[in-house]
Amino acid sequence: MIKELWPGGPRFKEEDGVQRIGADSVLLADFACKTSVKRKYRAADLGCGSGIISVLLAYYAPELRIDAIDIQQPAVELALENAELSGFSDRITVIEGDLRRHRDFLQNGAYDLVVSNPPYNKHGSGKLHSNKNLAAARDDELCTLDDLCEAAGYLTRQGGSFALVQKPERLSDIFRSLTTYGFEPKRLRFVQHKQASPPNLVLIDSMKGGNPPLTVELPLILTNEDGSDSDEVKRIYRINDK
Repeated sequence: MIKELWPGGPRFKEEDGVQRIGADSVLLADFACKTSVKRKYRAADLGCGSGIISVLLAYYAPELRIDAIDIQQPAVELALENAELSGFSDRITVIEGDLRRHRDFLQNGAYDLVVSNPPYNKHGSGKLHSNKNLAAARDDELCTLDDLCEAAGYLTRQGGSFALVQKPERLSDIFRSLTTYGFEPKRLRFVQHKQASPPNLVLIDSMKGGNPPLTVELPLILTNEDGSDSDEVKRIYRINDK
C-alpha cells in the first residue's frame, strides 16, 4: 500500500517486517531542517528504516544529498523503493551496513548533517518483538547510543550538526554519549501529546566541536485540549493544504 503524507507530498510504501512510518520520524525531519548549520549539502541518515527521514530531508532541502544507512536488507530495499516513489533516487543513496563498522564504508568528516531515529530501548530492558527485524529497530542490541554517537562523531564535519529523537528518560545517556564523541548539545525540544501531558519524546540538535549554551525550546504540542491537531502539527503535515 502506498501512502502520501499530504496531497502531492512524499509517497511511501510500508511492508511487514520494517518499522512503520511514525510521527517521531516526521517530527525529527522537520526539526533537523532548522539546525543552526548554514551549509547543508550532504547528510547521513543512520538506521534509516523505510527511508522516511531521508525522503523528507530531500523534499525540504533541494540542494541536499543523503546517504541512508541500515543494517537490515528488507529496510534497505524498502528505502530504495521509497526514494524512487518520491522522485529522489538521484539524491538519496541507500547503503546496507553495520554502523559499528562505519569506518569500513563511510567517509570521515564528510557530512554537514547527520540524523537518526534510533532504537529507544536498552537491550534487555523490555519484551522483544517476535519479529527479529522489528525487535532490532526498537532494541539497541545492534546499535547502542554509544555506537550511534561514535559513528555520528566520525561522520560529522567540525561545525556540523547531529539531530536525533529519543525518549526523555534517556537524556542523561544521550548527553554523556554526545559529549564523549565530540558533540555539544545546542537545541532541545520536548514533544507532548497535550499541554498538560508529560513529554513522551525529546528532539536534540548537537554541534560537532560546538560550545555552550544549550537552548531549550518551547515544547511541541501535538493536540489541543479537545483532541484536535495543534497548529504546529497542521503545519508539519500540511493539513491546512488538504
